[in-house]
Amino acid sequence: MAEDAIVAERLVVRYRGKVALDGLDLRVPRGAVYAFLGDNGAGKTTTMKILIGLAPPDAGRATILGLDCWARVHELRHRVGYMPERPRFYDWMTVAETGWFTASFHRPGFLPRYREWVDRLGLDPDKRLKDLSKGGYARVGLALALAPDPEVLLLDEPTSGLDLLTRREFLSGLSDLAAAGRTVLISSHSIAELEKASTHAGLLRDGKMILSTTLDELRKKVRRLSLRFADQPPDPTGLGTVLERNGTGRFWQVLVQDPDPGAVSALRTSSNVSDFEDAAVTLEEVYAALMARSANGTGAAIPMVRKVAE
Repeated sequence: MAEDAIVAERLVVRYRGKVALDGLDLRVPRGAVYAFLGDNGAGKTTTMKILIGLAPPDAGRATILGLDCWARVHELRHRVGYMPERPRFYDWMTVAETGWFTASFHRPGFLPRYREWVDRLGLDPDKRLKDLSKGGYARVGLALALAPDPEVLLLDEPTSGLDLLTRREFLSGLSDLAAAGRTVLISSHSIAELEKASTHAGLLRDGKMILSTTLDELRKKVRRLSLRFADQPPDPTGLGTVLERNGTGRFWQVLVQDPDPGAVSALRTSSNVSDFEDAAVTLEEVYAALMARSANGTGAAIPMVRKVAE
């Protein structure tokens, strides 16, 4: 059995001469909940469309569960669940009729699972889709994506329009799906909420992957050092790779990759320093810092993680 459920290698996509994906590499291990992050236009939705078999890349290759996403799309249909960012259904149908209609394209068991998710997501089976709120419409998309009982889930902004409690309940449920052996690739702008449910993260900018790592590795490699100084602000040289530096007055703070233990210890015990703190960073902090570095042409300092330790 292959270690990675999703593999994309050197994907290139061009739209009317504009590059949407620029040699994208992506590896999602089996059983992972992979947070797929990037600003609007970074290439997340384009990648999802290639993985679901809606379009072939101009160059490169993508596979799910060892099967080519374009050549073996019919085989993958029953093994992959997908929710687009803006789902579109037959709005004149009711919630129940939508499930009944879609079930005709799937294997037995789809319809009862769909009805179960409709109930869990608080949907009224007799309500027509055209009368649903934006959040209700999104819930129908979620129910349809989960009803095939897929091995792999591709979710493009699935929590958009959901209320806070429903959004949190859904994201917390991702861990249960992964524990059952499913693999989840999910894009979302709710980075702080997504971090709690994710095991891995990838950051895209301009069609390129600038970071791919486990969250455990991220917390080890990047630290937030903060302190107050008496006279002169500390010199960060030698601490490691400084991703971000800020502060006001006599407060000083840096985000540093691969901090040098000796340099950190010397800073901690300096007579010029008080209120020293060495803390783990959040995914949102790293996202903001790396996006700023990339925008300034500095580039990401954190190398990609290809293999996951057993």
